[in-house]
Amino acid sequence: MSTNRRLRTYMPWGKNVLVWIISLITIAPLILIVINSLKDSAQASSMGMDLPTSLHFSNFKTVFEQGKLAGSLWNSVLYAGVSTILCVLLASMAAYVYARRKSRLNRFSYLFMLLGLAMPLNYFTLMKMMQLLHLVNSQLGIIILYAAVQIPLSVFILYGFVGGVPKELDEAGIIDGCGPIRLFFDIIFPLLKPAAVTVFILAFLNSWNEFLLPLYFLNSASQWPMTLSVYNFFGQFQMQWNLVSADIVLTSLPVVIVYLLGQRFIIAGMTAGSVKG
Repeated sequence: MSTNRRLRTYMPWGKNVLVWIISLITIAPLILIVINSLKDSAQASSMGMDLPTSLHFSNFKTVFEQGKLAGSLWNSVLYAGVSTILCVLLASMAAYVYARRKSRLNRFSYLFMLLGLAMPLNYFTLMKMMQLLHLVNSQLGIIILYAAVQIPLSVFILYGFVGGVPKELDEAGIIDGCGPIRLFFDIIFPLLKPAAVTVFILAFLNSWNEFLLPLYFLNSASQWPMTLSVYNFFGQFQMQWNLVSADIVLTSLPVVIVYLLGQRFIIAGMTAGSVKG
């Protein structure tokens, strides 16, 4: 057997082994947290990978009651859900305008917005602006911040997709008497479904996992999302790793579920955008 033929034979096996190794390394921390969330306090103190001698599902009940996660769960759903919907609507409308009206001003505005993908947040300036608008320690303020942070990436994804939508559809809609708002929402936006769902899922996951923005701009514990509740819970129960692990599992579970349900939409949206753009 020649060397090239051997490479062609064993290359797929090598790729599969490499993918499995990377997957195990990636998922190992999650497995560690899940295993220790089911142990008692003594066995979980070492945070090892050994299986629990008995399953303690009561850890989740203890965490939910003592950590007061019901309010934090509602806050996370409110912040991530509303900001994500706002982000999808604004980003899709902006991407449509940028793709259809390629003036110098729109081109500059588009490139300026894309700077948000590379440049870090200036928390000092942002704090001054939030104080000026009286949005510090308010739910409205954190929703606006979440949406603003996710808009650059969302516009970038949707822009390439909108470019593949035929302009003849716009002309047909205008001939039928559609105004700008009706033209977008009745004709263009339904065609953006794969990319819009992709943007929704990515923005929701990023907003749910956000830690620094609520840490800086929410001073009231009653308004904290799940991420800050985990931080606070760790400070109170740092020696009880079973409870800390259970808290992390409860916080991560919605993100995992949303991603598993939406991963096919993410792949479809990215693929469609790359083909059409």
